[in-house]
Amino acid sequence: MTQTLSGRAGAAGIAAPAPARRRRSPFRRKLFPYLLVAPAVVYLLMITLYPGVYAVYQSFFFVTFTGWVPAGFENYTNLMQDREFWAALWNTLVIGGISLVLECVIAMTLAFYAYRDPFIRGWRIIFLMPMLFMPSAVAFIWKLAFNDGRVISDLLMQLGLISDNIDFLGHVWNARLTLIVADVWQWTPFLFIIFVAGLQAQDKEMEEAARLDGASWPAIFWNISLPLMRPVIAVAVILRGIDITTMFANVFIITQGTPGGATETISYFIYRMGFRTFNFGYASAASALMLIFTIIVAQVLLKRFFRSGRA
Repeated sequence: MTQTLSGRAGAAGIAAPAPARRRRSPFRRKLFPYLLVAPAVVYLLMITLYPGVYAVYQSFFFVTFTGWVPAGFENYTNLMQDREFWAALWNTLVIGGISLVLECVIAMTLAFYAYRDPFIRGWRIIFLMPMLFMPSAVAFIWKLAFNDGRVISDLLMQLGLISDNIDFLGHVWNARLTLIVADVWQWTPFLFIIFVAGLQAQDKEMEEAARLDGASWPAIFWNISLPLMRPVIAVAVILRGIDITTMFANVFIITQGTPGGATETISYFIYRMGFRTFNFGYASAASALMLIFTIIVAQVLLKRFFRSGRA
């Protein structure tokens, strides 16, 4: 009798259907990924969007310690007539442009050897080390090498290239050279990473076909690999160019805009207007104008290199 009851209970248990899982609605399934990234998006908006909107709003006022006085567009009209602003913008273009060209050439040359040579490929981490240092630490190192410690001058004197110490911060182009060297040394690895990734992602069959036809590796790189790298180079140049407009640490630590404002970049100009003359509305207007210039230049380059969605 007991076995019969247990058998019936077992059969009933087997025959009983499992409770159906409650399926989420399509709307909730689509909403779930956005909920996961929402905290990060909110955080980024708080540290980027809010300060930007606040700076634009502040640019329409004369900001003093006693209060804010409405200024309309007067800060912007004064900037258009400010020679120091245009000089800082020109210095940013000159120093940043030379740095960007050198970084692209050096990074592409290193990438050409690194992505193919097995020995160099194993030591690629060495090329990335300068980018791991803090910008302020790099600036102090190069200031010591060029100016305070006279390391570069002593080295050139030992090689017999010069007969006396060089005042790198007392001459316009020597001072600009210090900023260019410091920037190139630290940020060439950034472009190197992008270029190596772009070369490794290319179709190797095209290179092998050209190799079978008797083409040399330099010819293959110049006629096949480099043209295919055009969209990668465009993205890298735009990203690095935007970052160069914020060059501040090297200027602040090494030159502080000397001699005679020849190395004052737009970021250092904004800092000087805001935190040395305490003209925060004027500094905010300069920041807003620089943001507009950067967006315009980036859009022009994007349309130039990516017409109709193709590079």
